[in-house]
Amino acid sequence: MNRNPWLYIPTLYLAEGFPYIIINTVSVILYGALGYPNEQITLWTGWLYLPWVLKMFWSPLVDARSTKRRWLLGAQTAMSAVLLALAGLVCFYAVTHAPNNADSFFVLSLIGFFIGAFVSATLDIATDGYYLLALTPKQQGYFVGIRTIFYRIAMILGSGVLVSATGYLGKNVVASPYNWVLFLGALGLFFAGCAAYHQAILPKPADDKPAAVPQTRAWKESFGEYFTQPNILYILLFILLYRFGEALLEKIVPLFLLKPTAEGALGISLQDYGLIKGTLGLGAIIAGNLLGGWLLGKFGFKKCIWPFAVALVLPNTFYIYLASVKPGLMMVAALLTLENFGYGLAMMALTVFIMYVSQGTYKTSHYAISTGIMALGMMVPSMLSGKMQAVLGYELFFWVAFAISLITFAIVPLAFHIKAIDQAEKRV
Repeated sequence: MNRNPWLYIPTLYLAEGFPYIIINTVSVILYGALGYPNEQITLWTGWLYLPWVLKMFWSPLVDARSTKRRWLLGAQTAMSAVLLALAGLVCFYAVTHAPNNADSFFVLSLIGFFIGAFVSATLDIATDGYYLLALTPKQQGYFVGIRTIFYRIAMILGSGVLVSATGYLGKNVVASPYNWVLFLGALGLFFAGCAAYHQAILPKPADDKPAAVPQTRAWKESFGEYFTQPNILYILLFILLYRFGEALLEKIVPLFLLKPTAEGALGISLQDYGLIKGTLGLGAIIAGNLLGGWLLGKFGFKKCIWPFAVALVLPNTFYIYLASVKPGLMMVAALLTLENFGYGLAMMALTVFIMYVSQGTYKTSHYAISTGIMALGMMVPSMLSGKMQAVLGYELFFWVAFAISLITFAIVPLAFHIKAIDQAEKRV
């Protein structure tokens, strides 16, 4: 059964993009809106990165058992169940009027998000694997940009448009936190619809079947080849530390923007946050991605890495200014958009770096290992950030985070000594 990939590639990558942003960003916003302290939020939501760190270890199971089509349909159905269950938990929390149930709600909802994170990581594996099986090499090349765009659209909708709509509902239609019940419930129904649609529309590629041989040998060889490649220490340090400053800021920034001014934060409404950070900000990231990709293609990694590192680190000073001056909404929007544009540029450099060091017989596995290490580099700082902010306050925290982010400039020179980068640059 041959079907036009336009019928399913955009929807597959919309469905892949939503869970990551909901679990790692929107969960923070939800807990902040319910009044939980920053230290508690960042410590425990930081653990939600763990499935993306570990997915390299169970990806062989997806290859060895059943088909990619069944895995992704099962993951979409499971994601629907998780989101509907979370909506039910928030509703129960609202009906029972919280304070007495706050701790139990936090634990149960965090378990829900954690299960969702494992489902999401599995959906990533299955969807990307299905993409390689369902499309010809020519189609894969054509749709690689399309799938990225729809993945980003999901992130814009999930953390921007839908969060803004949730803020509007909470202000004008229903009392908070019932607006979050609607948010999670609508996404749960969306995933149920995705599973039903893809069940009907997805082709069944002839090659989509369990692996013919056990994956243990391939798993051992792929890890062995990756961790014995030349300059592996430099590679690991670069992947872990390139985004260290940004990792400290990632979960604190939404809380700083949304929490009350009495706590030293900016007190922006949820509706305005969704417009600024989720829509303008993520639009700027996409623009940065596009420009970064063009510059890297034209000038190469080594010529671009220093200016891209500057674009990643220096905008961290914007948060020092925001915490100190607390300017109006227009200035906040302008600075956040500019900061996200720089982040979009810088992330392209890291993406290309990971591609360059993920070569050889097991390059797909190597890419998974590299992205797992990258997730670990985000997980640990994000877990520590809440405690740091609670002790230091927002302004001093942002000063410390900026100072720590200068470590990026210390690890950039390592890239110039990595043989895999030299070899890749020559091939390009």
